[in-house]
Amino acid sequence: MAVSCRRIPRSTLEAVRYLVASDLHYSLPQLDWIADQADEFDAVVLAGDHLDAAGHADLKAQIALTTAYLGRLADSTTVIANSGNHDLTSRRDDGEKSATWLERVDDRVMVDGAGARVGDDLVSVCAWWEGPISRAELDDQLAHDAGSARPGRWIWVYHSPPDVSPTAWSGRRFYGDDTLNELIERHRPDIVLTGHVHEAPFRSEGSWHDRIGETIVLNAGRQPGPIPAHLLLDTTAGTVTWWSFEGEETLTL
Repeated sequence: MAVSCRRIPRSTLEAVRYLVASDLHYSLPQLDWIADQADEFDAVVLAGDHLDAAGHADLKAQIALTTAYLGRLADSTTVIANSGNHDLTSRRDDGEKSATWLERVDDRVMVDGAGARVGDDLVSVCAWWEGPISRAELDDQLAHDAGSARPGRWIWVYHSPPDVSPTAWSGRRFYGDDTLNELIERHRPDIVLTGHVHEAPFRSEGSWHDRIGETIVLNAGRQPGPIPAHLLLDTTAGTVTWWSFEGEETLTL
């Protein structure tokens, strides 16, 4: 089967399955592919950098079309979309940068600040924070979610990987967020879904996965072409598969 036609079969098991990607940066072919796959999954997670702030397309046009895509995905499955650094197109009343456009997407889409239930799992959708106020909001959100009952796994969607992790290695230096290291140590989530460092899975000494204590950190990375690098996460079976044009690898959680 040609790679461009790749389609993922629905599991025959009763399972909670996620399709996870990040850093699409307004790649319409990759958005089309995800939309084509969406109804095969219990949830689609897009872990930030939906827009391409350095691109040629007008940002207002990018926001309008990305918003429409997110609504289209929500017709098929649960959609979880958090902000990345490229998505901060405005300032809040307190002066900190924010992806305020995400607040105006279809209300079925779980965005920054949400605690989304997917089966027995709790998914905390974390904003890209730019200052002390948004950082404090993130602290409050995770402290609240930490006290929530959750028979399944606790999953964070957090655009940047933790610092000094192979999931944050660009091939030259680490580009992680040491705040995430502190938060993981404090709250010990089961899984953190990240992005931001496009090269990490493809570089020597980098990786698409890491373990910090009992927490699994995942970063699918970014690749060109019609299909994004992505993760197939099955929290019931306890497996995650990373797919890219370089092949597939599966990890037992």
